[in-house]
Amino acid sequence: MNQSWWKESVIYQIYPRSFKDSNGDGIGDLKGITSKMEYLRTLGIDVIWLSPIYKSPNDDNGYDISDYQDIMDEFGTTEDFDELLETAHQNGIKIMMDLVVNHSSDEHSWFIESKSSKDSKKRDWYIWKPGKNGKEPNNWEACFKGSAWEYDETTEEYYLHLFSKKQPDLNWENPSLRKEIYNMMTWWVEKGIDGFRMDVINFISKDTRFPEGELFEGKLYGNGSKYYMNGPRIHEFLQEMNKEVLSKYDIITVGETPGVTPEEAKLYTGHNRNELNMVFQFEHMGLGDGIEGKWSNQPWKLSDLKQTMTRWQKGLEEDGWNSLYWNNHDQPRVVSRFGNDQEYRVESAKMLATCLHMMQGTPYIYQGEEIGMTNVAFESIDQYKDIETLNAYKDLVSEQRLSREEMMKAIHDRGRDNARTPMQWDNTTNAGFTTGTPWIEVNPNYKEVNVEKSLKDKDSIFYYYQKLIHLRKEHDIIVYGSYDLILDNDEQIYAYTRSLHDEKLLVICNFSSESTTFTLPNGIDYTSSNLLIHNYEVNSNESFTEFVLKPFEARVYKLQ
Repeated sequence: MNQSWWKESVIYQIYPRSFKDSNGDGIGDLKGITSKMEYLRTLGIDVIWLSPIYKSPNDDNGYDISDYQDIMDEFGTTEDFDELLETAHQNGIKIMMDLVVNHSSDEHSWFIESKSSKDSKKRDWYIWKPGKNGKEPNNWEACFKGSAWEYDETTEEYYLHLFSKKQPDLNWENPSLRKEIYNMMTWWVEKGIDGFRMDVINFISKDTRFPEGELFEGKLYGNGSKYYMNGPRIHEFLQEMNKEVLSKYDIITVGETPGVTPEEAKLYTGHNRNELNMVFQFEHMGLGDGIEGKWSNQPWKLSDLKQTMTRWQKGLEEDGWNSLYWNNHDQPRVVSRFGNDQEYRVESAKMLATCLHMMQGTPYIYQGEEIGMTNVAFESIDQYKDIETLNAYKDLVSEQRLSREEMMKAIHDRGRDNARTPMQWDNTTNAGFTTGTPWIEVNPNYKEVNVEKSLKDKDSIFYYYQKLIHLRKEHDIIVYGSYDLILDNDEQIYAYTRSLHDEKLLVICNFSSESTTFTLPNGIDYTSSNLLIHNYEVNSNESFTEFVLKPFEARVYKLQ
């Protein structure tokens, strides 16, 4: 297997709006991030992934960019960014930027020019179509609900927006647009950044016939995803991007690719494909999805999670590379989702970290995950800020597909704002995030769950993450070893082995609030064992071939 620094790294995602506010306006900013660099160095991470910090009207919290080469006013200035980049590099930490080039803001100068006239030089930098029979060009539903088309009275045509109507899709069929994007990417890398996380990058190539999407019973709009996910020219575009920009630098690239299979992921990440280093997939995040997706959240089975994770581990084992994550800015808090955020918050947070960080792939930590931050259950829809949540509430409740109570429960369980409440630094007002009024309310449990308390407790989740990161740097097998699932059908225990040369790791995780007995299957050979990490006290005389796992217990043994 090819060895690479980005395979050996641990990445920490920062959602700048919610990380640390330096000036009291209630919004996190670049100076706030810079002020916490020592904290991140103490944790031991290698790379910071910054969610978008570019100029934006904030219809979708920065994922609607109006200027790719300037900084959002609320976050600071270009000088603040330069200081952040320099401070990170001085602390041995790289910076990965979010690249959002499936769409721009409707306030971007490109779009303003594009919509000014059908004869505009930038008209086909976006996707414009005449209506059909007095209606939209096709029946596609936007990812944030409603039609994916918006009518423009000036030119009497519709433009495509797979997300908000303020996020018009860029037309990658246009070579001038692509060249402009590559120039912008080069500008950032020359500035000193260390890579890109590419937002919904597998959406950039559309089927230019724009066929009707599949219509399901009770739905107003059709699902057109098969015509824009992994589209006809996607690999051509990414190979061109790689040739023009990525191949010229030693940087990290990860593509957000909803709907990909392991086989497709190999096309994006195979080491001879000249596209990306790794992708984010979402199969494990879809566990429990019902008829209304995550808004009709169903119980999930551990065997389904194991099957999904294993398919990806084995699928990219020889070629390609996995991104390992439980949390990000679009997902609920993992300790609330797959753990127990009440009685066993600390134990289950440590167990979940163990299960993920011992797999093959590059691990991602989302801000607050390292102290066990939890979901928040705001009482009123008015307390939520996320456009996806607000649109879904309006659609599903008004159409009576879900009751208000059902929808609020779903939002509490799976809404994106669970990840976006402010980082909990200490037990002072607003959790030490801001001296002002935070843009979104702080989770009320901040007095119990915060960084200051974690740093004072040697058995905290923080120090457990620190140890996991340290072990990864100490043992090649954690990075490069092959993965094999054991106890496939057990609905309480997730156990697997990692193998490299004559070494083997045995990873054992109890995903339940009940004690359960682990029995080592036949066929796992060893002459000696060493307990690398564990989240409960373990009797040194205890045999690891059969023992009782406590609720949410995790152990990792190194076998030789």
